[in-house]
Amino acid sequence: MTNRTRRSMVLAPLAAAAASTLPLSSALAQKKYGPGVTDKEIKIGQSLPYSGPASAYGQIGRAEAAYFKWLNDEKGGINGRKINLISLDDGYNPAKVVENVRRLVEQDEVSFIFNVLGTPLNKAIRPYVNQKKVPHLFNAAGSEQFADQFADPKNFPWSIGWQPTLKWEASTYAKHLLANHPSAKIAVLFQDDDFGKEMLEGLKEGLGAKASTILGTQSYQPTDPTVDSQLVSLKATGADTLFLFAYSKQVAQAIRKVAELGWKPDIYIHLGSAQIGSTLQPAGLENSIGVKTGGFIKDPTDPQWKDDPFIKDWFAWMKKNMPDANTADSMNISGFAYAQTLEHVLRQCGDDLTRENIMRQATSLKDYRNEALLPGSLINTSPTDYRVIEYIRIQRFNGKAWEYV
Repeated sequence: MTNRTRRSMVLAPLAAAAASTLPLSSALAQKKYGPGVTDKEIKIGQSLPYSGPASAYGQIGRAEAAYFKWLNDEKGGINGRKINLISLDDGYNPAKVVENVRRLVEQDEVSFIFNVLGTPLNKAIRPYVNQKKVPHLFNAAGSEQFADQFADPKNFPWSIGWQPTLKWEASTYAKHLLANHPSAKIAVLFQDDDFGKEMLEGLKEGLGAKASTILGTQSYQPTDPTVDSQLVSLKATGADTLFLFAYSKQVAQAIRKVAELGWKPDIYIHLGSAQIGSTLQPAGLENSIGVKTGGFIKDPTDPQWKDDPFIKDWFAWMKKNMPDANTADSMNISGFAYAQTLEHVLRQCGDDLTRENIMRQATSLKDYRNEALLPGSLINTSPTDYRVIEYIRIQRFNGKAWEYV
């Protein structure tokens, strides 16, 4: 994919009930447009790592591009307006994402920024988009600073995350471990940035007085070619439980190295790296048996969903719109779910597509049910609560699929 790719695309839930539930007042409101919006188009900006150490996550953008194209082609867009997504490659580089977002806002004049990946990258652009009052929507970043309306809501009211927060996720693993293996001896591999550090902090908070059972931690840089030496050091601590607060590439390397070392710890991995296609297959499916993570979205490869109406429709959609994609790669269903959530917000906006109203609608979701999420998960946001996904379950890989425990 080139560094700067323009795509026209459209989003629309398979069960397109969203439009029918909108208040009549929204549909009849006078047209109000902000930058990037006309009677025929809604221009959206995005920056993702299509290259570099986190390039596996670029598949999220490809799935979103396919979804928006389908929405444009099959549904005529949203309220007659086609979605024009401009998605740029940042290589998971904070300096590059700042350059990309400035270009998208100042040159392309997009309506808002959508689904940027990574805590450090979102933190890099957050001051700029908030100063410009550009909605910074549904970021793929689990930082606590992208939930609970941030640590400083007065200064950063234009940024909202989507996935469970990193601290909460790590704390959930800690509680599961304490309930099932209270005498565990722990080792941690973490990415040396805000992402990894927040997960490590959440683990310690969840362990409480048992935080002293962390026998060793090792960090790595996203650009490091391998994490082999860190795993050798962690094994030497005598730990029997290993937390991998890392992205797909490094998680795959770590699981494979653990197997090569003959080490057999209980392994927990970051839910953002729990893709069978891009993480566990490279690691070796046999090596990955028993690995645990948090789940909040349906895994299409899981037999328990084989008769689920949404998953059946999703497979048919993938066959038609992304025939060459690996359906075992959960980035595809993640991108689909992100895009559906955004579609719901834009439909809720009606004809008031100012930046102010787009942000207002993103922070006033009421019992929105995205069928890609696990049963029981509803999305509710408010001006004082920016948390989107608030429901996860622990799951274990059995060699073929994830199963809940």
